Amino acid sequence: MIDNDTTRREFIKKGLTTVAFSMPVFNIISKPLLEEEIIGHGKFRYRVHKNWGNLDPAKTPVKNCHEMVMDKKGRLIMVTDETKNNIIIYDRSGKLITTWGNDFPGGHGLTLFDEGGEEVLFICDPNTGRVVKTTLDGKPIMELPNPKTINVYESTQNYSPTETAVGPNGDIYVADGYGSQFILQFSAKGEFIRKFGGPGNEDSNFSTAHGVCVDARDKNNITLICTSRGHNSFKRFTLDGKYLSTLFLPGAFVCRAVIDDENIYAGVCWSRLRYLEQTNNSGFVTILDGKDKVISNPGGTAPVYKKGELQLMLQDKPVFNHCHDVCIDNDKNIYVCQWNANKTYPIKLERI
Repeated sequence: MIDNDTTRREFIKKGLTTVAFSMPVFNIISKPLLEEEIIGHGKFRYRVHKNWGNLDPAKTPVKNCHEMVMDKKGRLIMVTDETKNNIIIYDRSGKLITTWGNDFPGGHGLTLFDEGGEEVLFICDPNTGRVVKTTLDGKPIMELPNPKTINVYESTQNYSPTETAVGPNGDIYVADGYGSQFILQFSAKGEFIRKFGGPGNEDSNFSTAHGVCVDARDKNNITLICTSRGHNSFKRFTLDGKYLSTLFLPGAFVCRAVIDDENIYAGVCWSRLRYLEQTNNSGFVTILDGKDKVISNPGGTAPVYKKGELQLMLQDKPVFNHCHDVCIDNDKNIYVCQWNANKTYPIKLERI
């Protein structure tokens, strides 16, 4: 005697199998893997490799992947605020080379500078108010003075440095992005020269002076590109701190400018997705050409200009949470470091 329930189950199984094989192919293909997703615009389009930099979090943890640079050997050096391994060094395949550093609980800014053939790093820690120059393997060389200890800041002014840049003569520029909103200029020996900017809504002021970059694309007119993230802007200054112009990037809470060849790249930490307000998990990457015109927004809406004015830019696809920095390799691939992204590792964007 045949069990009716067994017969019914076999009939349903056979029926589903028949239906599955007779269904059109497009109905059974799952959503594309992220590695198959293409983002960006024009000639600057990229394949997303979200698992590129994944490591064992039990052995090599991260909290926030703040910034990354590439040395002459092609090694990708990243700073994180995880004191088990403040510095993580990858090869370009995403394989771990080594780690070092336990002294930067707020490890945030990372700048590479070629000092007469010898590459050095500048690390900013806004939590401790430290800016430290080191060798590539972590040996301290110099620490800049805290502006409070040399009477540059008043006792009520906070100092939380987020970024550095080094000028052609070795002068060091420090962006006090989480503190009192100044750019501070020091000599190569660490002697204070001047400060400029400060908080406010005038052209020469900053709202979150998150980054600073030396723009040497025009060798006869080297300038500074300073981030004013709350203003959705990059602001250009002379090397002695005189305001020149503002590059308004509506909707984009940009981090530091990263220059590669003629282009400027930047991580966008937030965009104004809801009611034109800063919205969590709304980041993307923005790319500008040699004339400071936005030409691609990987993960964001296509740049649109009307009568010469850039229109609002927003996240278009939820590829990223909060893009904090980008690093460009020799093949023009982009490595994206993220803040507040559930302790995830960097994402690679492969140029296509």
